[in-house]
Amino acid sequence: MSYKELRREVYEANLELERRNLVIYTFGNVSQVDRQAGVIAIKPSGVSYDQMTPDDIVVVDLENNIVDGKLRPSSDTKTHTHLYRHFNDIGGVTHTHSTYATAWAQVRQDIPCYGTTHADFVAGDIPCTPELTDDQIHRDYEEETGVQISETFRLRDLNPVASPMVIVAGHAPFTWGEDAAKSVYHAVILEEIARMAYLTKTINSESLRLKQAVLNKHYQRKHGKNAYYGQN
Repeated sequence: MSYKELRREVYEANLELERRNLVIYTFGNVSQVDRQAGVIAIKPSGVSYDQMTPDDIVVVDLENNIVDGKLRPSSDTKTHTHLYRHFNDIGGVTHTHSTYATAWAQVRQDIPCYGTTHADFVAGDIPCTPELTDDQIHRDYEEETGVQISETFRLRDLNPVASPMVIVAGHAPFTWGEDAAKSVYHAVILEEIARMAYLTKTINSESLRLKQAVLNKHYQRKHGKNAYYGQN
C-alpha cells in the first residue's frame, strides 16, 4: 500500500470517530499499520478533525521515527506501536475518551459481560488494566501504557482477536481490529456496551453476569469455526 492510500484510510477512520460522536475537539486518534513496509500512519497531535487533511496524517516506523510527514504524530503513538509489536494479528488501533468507556476506566473496573449484546463481540469481560506505577509514569508514559495493555492480556491469557478492546485504568479505552476502520467499529461497539453495562448496574447493583454457556454460544455463532451469523 502506498503512503497516500494508507494516509487516506487512516484519515477516513479518524473522521468516523467524530461522525459517531466518540470524540470532541482533538480527543482521540486512529492508526493503521503496513506490516510489509514496517510503518504506521497516525493522526497528527493536537489537530482538530475539522481542520485535518489526509496529507496531515503522519507516517512513522514501529520504533516511532517519523518516516514521512510534516507534523508531529499523536502523543499516543508509542502506545499504538507497542500494540502492533506485541499483537501480531491486528492492523488498526483506535484510542478515544468516549464517555461511558472512560467512566469505567476512571473507576478502574472491568466491564462485566451482563448480556448477549456484549457476548456478540467480546469473549468475556472487557479488561481494565492496573494503574501505572510512578516509575512507569516517569520512565516513558505512552510506551508504558502499551506495556500495561499487553501485560494485562498476557497475564490474563486473553486473545486480543477475541477481545479487541481494553480500558486503561484512570485513562480511557483502546480498541483494535484488522484495519483502522475495524478498530473504529470496535470503539463504537465498546462505547455502547459500556453504556448498557452502566445502566444495568445502575438499575441493579447486584446484576449477575451472563451465564457462561450463553456467552460462549453468542460469541461462537458469530466468530467461531462454525459461525452461522450473517451471510456466507
